Amino acid sequence: MRALKSAKIVFNNRWSTLDCTVRNLSDAGCCLQVGDPVGVPDKFDLEVGGVTRLCEVVWRKDNRIGVQFG
Repeated sequence: MRALKSAKIVFNNRWSTLDCTVRNLSDAGCCLQVGDPVGVPDKFDLEVGGVTRLCEVVWRKDNRIGVQFG
């Protein structure tokens, strides 16, 4: 399902955050648009609309990242 929501990638024991945009969303995972995917760790928390989900990166391409929810 297509989406366009602001979100935050949270990692490093909540010391580090990166802004991102949720481009599509399902029960199993989502596609995130980021400024630079190189600094994004393989596992992180994703904060969207007051909800936090544990995520694991399954693919990276240009400025997009596909994650599955843990």
